[in-house]
Amino acid sequence: MRFEAFIALRYLAGRRKQAFIYLISLISVLGVSIGVAALVIVLGVYNGFTTDIREKILGANAHIILTGQALSAPDLAAPQGDSANVSSGLATTLDRIEAVPGVVGATPFLYTEGMLSSPRGVKGVVLRGIDPSTAPNVLSILGTLSSGNVADLDPQSPGALPGVIVGRELALRLGLVPGSRVNLLSPAGQKTAAGFQPRIRPFRVAGVFQTGMYEYDSSLGFISLNAGRDLLALPEGRISGVEVTVKNVYEADKIADAIERELGSGIIARHWMEMNANLFAALKLERIGMFIVLAMVVLVGSFSIVTTLVMLVMEKTRDIAILKSMGATRSMIRRVFILQGVIIGAVGTLLGYALGIGIALLLQRYQFIKLPPGVYTLDHLPVLLNWTDIGLVGASAMLLCFLATLYPAGQAAGLVPAEALRYE
Repeated sequence: MRFEAFIALRYLAGRRKQAFIYLISLISVLGVSIGVAALVIVLGVYNGFTTDIREKILGANAHIILTGQALSAPDLAAPQGDSANVSSGLATTLDRIEAVPGVVGATPFLYTEGMLSSPRGVKGVVLRGIDPSTAPNVLSILGTLSSGNVADLDPQSPGALPGVIVGRELALRLGLVPGSRVNLLSPAGQKTAAGFQPRIRPFRVAGVFQTGMYEYDSSLGFISLNAGRDLLALPEGRISGVEVTVKNVYEADKIADAIERELGSGIIARHWMEMNANLFAALKLERIGMFIVLAMVVLVGSFSIVTTLVMLVMEKTRDIAILKSMGATRSMIRRVFILQGVIIGAVGTLLGYALGIGIALLLQRYQFIKLPPGVYTLDHLPVLLNWTDIGLVGASAMLLCFLATLYPAGQAAGLVPAEALRYE
């Protein structure tokens, strides 16, 4: 064992004879451990909330949305009404998109707004026309419906009504269940002798979804592409764009650029990070703020280390003078007291890890902190431990503890033996 470590451990082990200094040391350890535990738990909860919000957003929306004039080109829209050319052109475009590395699936969509009416009332909705065969591979929300089936969007028999899938909050407000009959009103109407008349089409409720996000559950609906074109009086093959899902959501920006290069000019590719930039920027700012505020708790503990080491230097003045008289250098004395502070910080950090990770794992397993489901997107406190964050917390705590040792260690190293022993 090195000389400095031996002396530092002897001072720490023999501290109990000086009860007051020993008490301050315990307070320092507790201050560091509580700060580290608080940071681990809060960052875990933040990561849990952020991940939950991201999954819910990406469940109802694609990772990349493609729009532009090229998606309404003649080979896709087929104004002459050639259905075979329409299907072939769209299928070719989808195949080119899916051939881009990193793309998992692609599906066409229509976007419009309308009014949904039932005997219980009327509500404005955002309508998404989808392909029932390919959309569940892109939008995960369609694979986990509370009730119903995506395949029921298309009429199951001649003369049957087309289907619509609505959110849980919208269904509760209008008193809808699978099989209920509703009317959809489109703003794309026509002028008649009696004036402007909106297009109204009857639908039946084919399913109900629940994301946990009120904005989606109360105002979003899905219909089939064919029903959407009929409602909007659009020609065969017309689409608003293509939705794309990718393997790695954090590479969506690079894959969007690759798709634009593949399809050429006239295509605009927007990824989820761009479309939700304000939300995630606000969440990131909150995370930084929480980290700084809670790091102050660790800073308080490090101030206690300063107090502990200053009092120890005053108490061990004679010992320091004797060590220097025997040949100990200034750097050796400095390292003795730096090691003491670092050991206190390390013990506090390890205790904080044990406390913080332990509580976080208990919250993950037993979910004993419940949240009002009508206020938040889920009914329990989410916790997701990120080991990079945990390492950053420990490194920050150790850095603060190290900086706290510099002043008292410098004072100890600067003692002059003759001055220290003059009155002994």
